[in-house]
Amino acid sequence: MTDSIDLQKLTSDCANASPQSILKHAFATFGDDLWLSFSGAEDIVLLDMAWKINPRVKVFSLDTGRLHPETYQFIEKVREHYQIKIEVLSPDAEQVNALVKEKGLFSFYKDGHSECCGVRKIAPLKRKLSTVKAWITGQRRDQSPGTRSHIAPFELDTTFSTAERTLYKFNPLAHMSSEEVWAYIRMLELPYNALHERGFISIGCEPCTRPVLPNQHEREGRWWWEESTQKECGLHAGNNIATDN
Repeated sequence: MTDSIDLQKLTSDCANASPQSILKHAFATFGDDLWLSFSGAEDIVLLDMAWKINPRVKVFSLDTGRLHPETYQFIEKVREHYQIKIEVLSPDAEQVNALVKEKGLFSFYKDGHSECCGVRKIAPLKRKLSTVKAWITGQRRDQSPGTRSHIAPFELDTTFSTAERTLYKFNPLAHMSSEEVWAYIRMLELPYNALHERGFISIGCEPCTRPVLPNQHEREGRWWWEESTQKECGLHAGNNIATDN
């Protein structure tokens, strides 16, 4: 089925479509080869939309081993709310132990977050995505002006595609704003991460996430000791290429 994808048509069909329409295109095109990435934050909107279209939607979530307790609790709450399976991906224990043994638990404050994210997030995600043909993310253009302002609702994944296999990526919420996301959550009374009530907006690992102040952009709470225009862990590294165009 996916061998005969009309890439140009699918890109055009998704360009200005609603999130639900984009998800319908995704399920119709990739079926069981499609997975949804759930981060434990505002992705609840994406999951709710996808589940209403396909209750058997395949979902995975990255467990870095350093998430907030509230995030773990939220993942379980979502699993029970929708009665779905969520495949939790863990980093390779030997790689984590080697990094910690060499540099300790907080090397990212001095060396930057790329190395730690590479072990705890990128490696397990890469293993997972090597087994699928397409995935769905909750990326939005307003999340990070430096790296996400040009993301497309449907695209080739330039980060995880290889010479042997092409990976496709859907970003159904690309055009939604944070206000629209929270209006959806409140209207349908969806479960959400309790950290949002304490000033956290963009939620990642516990040592690398903090609440934001009034009028601060949500990504200011992530890796706050680093350059503000590069607030990415590497999961969507291809965004940096897109913004150069």
